[in-house]
Amino acid sequence: MKLVYFAWVRERIGRPEETLDLPPQVTTVADLVAWLKGRGEEYAYAFEADGVVRAAVDRVHAKPETPLAGAGEVAFFPPMTGG
Repeated sequence: MKLVYFAWVRERIGRPEETLDLPPQVTTVADLVAWLKGRGEEYAYAFEADGVVRAAVDRVHAKPETPLAGAGEVAFFPPMTGG
């Protein structure tokens, strides 16, 4: 699956994107975040505050319980403000 990181999420992880084979137990966005946190301190740092980083699955905003079955891309980004 292709993972894309934006803004300070990208800076904390140290790369703009990557393609990973997810383990079978990773079935939702929340599962993916939990799994990524265990991949190293840069991921743990990027996702340290639960619920802050937003996700989009195949370019559609997603909730933590959104399933990943059939998805090709998950993007992670910080909350945005209007101005």
